[in-house]
Amino acid sequence: MHGISKTLTEMNIVERSNLLDTVADALEASASEVEDDGDPRDVANLVCVARTIRGMADDMSARDLHAAELLLEQGIMLIYQHENRRASLIH
Repeated sequence: MHGISKTLTEMNIVERSNLLDTVADALEASASEVEDDGDPRDVANLVCVARTIRGMADDMSARDLHAAELLLEQGIMLIYQHENRRASLIH
């Protein structure tokens, strides 16, 4: 678990699928938190990206790697923005 990170190209299909599922889970968790804060647009964005990632995780092939990378970047950035907004509201 603490070994050297792999790129999507270096991962096998199961590892790629697990990574996509993990990011989708995090997006859905963030959507639940945002829903509690009452921002429907952010909820919709988080859920849409999560569902798109989940759809891709079911049929992950080498030809889809670039699209997967873009979706992962977008998803991670949405989570990051959500966490920063929440942190700024707390302080």
